[in-house]
Amino acid sequence: MADPTTDRSTEPTTDPTTEPRGLSLAEGIGRQRDYWWTVFKRTWRGGIISSFFSPLFYVLAMGVLLGGFIEVDPSQLEGATSYLAFIVPGLVVAHALGIAVGETTYPVMGGLKWHKTYWAQAATPLEARHIAGAHLMFVLFRLATACGVFMVVLAPFGVFESWWGPILAFGVQLLTGMAFATVVMGIAVRVRSEEAFGVIFRLGVMPLTLFSGAFFPVSNLGPVMEWLARLTPMWHGVNLSRMLCLDTVDWPVALVNVSVLAGVTAFGWFWAARGLERRLVL
Repeated sequence: MADPTTDRSTEPTTDPTTEPRGLSLAEGIGRQRDYWWTVFKRTWRGGIISSFFSPLFYVLAMGVLLGGFIEVDPSQLEGATSYLAFIVPGLVVAHALGIAVGETTYPVMGGLKWHKTYWAQAATPLEARHIAGAHLMFVLFRLATACGVFMVVLAPFGVFESWWGPILAFGVQLLTGMAFATVVMGIAVRVRSEEAFGVIFRLGVMPLTLFSGAFFPVSNLGPVMEWLARLTPMWHGVNLSRMLCLDTVDWPVALVNVSVLAGVTAFGWFWAARGLERRLVL
């Protein structure tokens, strides 16, 4: 008779092939597609004015009407032959900034504090990186639709000097928007009150929009402020978008612009995912 103390036939065995496997980032994001599509269907009407009509009217007012009173010297407007051609690339980037920040402040706070959808998602096999990734993919979708329509509408105004420049500039606008979206989401998942968002808009979005070269060359700011402006990701996005639209690309500078934007986006992604993970554990 076998000794029961040595009988291992009843002991559980561990088969590595049967152990549960965590979801990949793509799988986790894909499982939230229906949720974010529902969000878009319920909210797209409210974004028509801010995403499409307001920027267009702004371009008409600033670029066409005001621009008609401005004497243009291409050497002073970075190669632009009209103020409209100068201002359009920067305005689209500023538009991307506004959408990115708007979609990663109050909606993130809602997911954590008000309707708490993040907590519901975290109760499933989804991880924090899946939740953050899906939200950022929705922001990218919003950026693509808004900036894409903006660029198509502006094409008949004759502000683009090549057919390929606006296409690459569109990619730059998305990259610039995502650079700010990831960083701002990293902030939003760490703050406890929505009052912090007012500071972001007043001391972040407004100065970046006004002093990044979107409305006038940063050389007009003076030596110190000019270099401070050049250190911001916003200037890199505006500068690269304008060079591509005007077909005045300085490729070494363009490489620096892309590297800065890509680096900020990568840092922001890891910072946002890590911050959301810590917040959902607490």
